[in-house]
Amino acid sequence: MAKKILIVGATGLIGGLLTRKLVDQGADKHMHLLVRRPHRKDVGKAKIHVQLQENWPKTIAGIKPDIVISCLGSTMKKAGSQEEFAEVDRDLVGAVAAAAKAAGARQFITVSSAMADSGASSFYLKVKGEAEDLLRAQNFDRLDIIRPGLLRGEREGDNRVAESLAIAASPIMDLLLQGKLRRYRSILASDVAAAIVVLMAESEPGEFIHGNDDVWTMV
Repeated sequence: MAKKILIVGATGLIGGLLTRKLVDQGADKHMHLLVRRPHRKDVGKAKIHVQLQENWPKTIAGIKPDIVISCLGSTMKKAGSQEEFAEVDRDLVGAVAAAAKAAGARQFITVSSAMADSGASSFYLKVKGEAEDLLRAQNFDRLDIIRPGLLRGEREGDNRVAESLAIAASPIMDLLLQGKLRRYRSILASDVAAAIVVLMAESEPGEFIHGNDDVWTMV
């Protein structure tokens, strides 16, 4: 029996690329997208669930996914405050994980950030680390945490000036990041999406953390 796939964050950069890849591979008839606003792109035969965040747990319970993929993520500028940023990048991710576990999901794949750590002094990395801790607490049969460096790719309707400048400088900066610092190198969002597709086929139980080098090996 084909695995039922649930993607949250399908309207974002990685989520959109992942959705397109799965549609192209014919996996769309087993795919569900849970979004907060109408999603008008072609998603093949995938079922779109447009729900307020507070309704997500009930919706997930009805879907009963086998694999849940979280591509949820915001920025401080877009969120408006630290509290609102944490509501999406930590609290919502945690709520999705809890609902997924309760619904019987066996595998959870999430896109986090290089150096995510709940004990970090950086608020961003601390929130990302706290989200990872919430996922671990659910004890999924398999948990895949992807920790990419700076993501490169075309974002629609999301003008991130600082990020754009960093991406422009990334070819030079990447050359300077050697050894353990390779984890901070920029990486194509399409490579991360391709790695997720590979991870979906893995069955070995446990927790697995994947940095840039791991992603490049998979794709």
